[in-house]
Amino acid sequence: MTDYALAVDLGGTKVEAAIVDPTGSVLPGSRHRRPTGQAATSDDLARSVTEAVQDAVGALVDATRHDRVVGVGIGSAGPLVGSDGRVSPLNLPAWRGYPLGDLVASLVPDVPVVTRIDGIAITLAETWVGAAQGERNVMGMVVSTGVGGGLLLDGRTHGGPSGNAGHIGHVQVAGHDDQCACGARGCLEAVASGPRTVAWARRNGWAGDSGEQLAERARGGDPIARAAIERSATAVGHAIASTSALLDLDVVAIGGGFSHVADDYIDIVARTVAGHSDFGFVTSTRVVASGLSGEGPLIGAAALIHHREQVG
Repeated sequence: MTDYALAVDLGGTKVEAAIVDPTGSVLPGSRHRRPTGQAATSDDLARSVTEAVQDAVGALVDATRHDRVVGVGIGSAGPLVGSDGRVSPLNLPAWRGYPLGDLVASLVPDVPVVTRIDGIAITLAETWVGAAQGERNVMGMVVSTGVGGGLLLDGRTHGGPSGNAGHIGHVQVAGHDDQCACGARGCLEAVASGPRTVAWARRNGWAGDSGEQLAERARGGDPIARAAIERSATAVGHAIASTSALLDLDVVAIGGGFSHVADDYIDIVARTVAGHSDFGFVTSTRVVASGLSGEGPLIGAAALIHHREQVG
């Protein structure tokens, strides 16, 4: 008998669910996704979660009668409302304080359901099977449509009383005044995310409209495209350095689609951290590319169950 975790990853464009074994491998045929999105109603979102979860669990039932789901891990876009499974994802306005944990528990009864911000799930995945294995003071980051993060401090995750500690996307970056969707100005997400970086390039005369085009034009020598990418990576570096000054981090692992916009994106981030100040405990923080595949968010959600001793 194998004890599996059901992993659920809720984001601004999709929800995914899969069955993950104790080694961090996704059961073949169990990964299912459904759309979410800003225009989705509460019923639409609940339907998408329900269908993805039911299809994932169905794959385990089809595989063997002898295996079982021993818990459900949910990694959700933030913010959360505490650690009891209520979520208020910024990019899913139909859900404010929505009891996602209760919904999933009704679909998979009689097992524990653990809900954490998706950045925490990513960080656990990096320390389990990714680029930060064996480390105890880690921040995992995603730079994509948004910018998220999560913390592992002294070997345990730290979400704070509201569940949102580590949400580095809403740390303000000095020298920037970009309006953020959260209502503040100068947030890292408003400066460095893929869509906001493209928007900055367009305001400065660039004619493209996607991160993929930005990457292509930068490789071709377009100075505005290149400046936009450097602006994003430098802002990420400054935010990491400030975070490490506060928390004394060993490693920051960065993933997400926009972190691949240039071959040297992670190098720019690392150089920015290394040159931030004269404090060695800040500048020695290692910045590495994520060691995870596209299954990373699901593996991280499963780690909430398989590595529950690390979940603070």
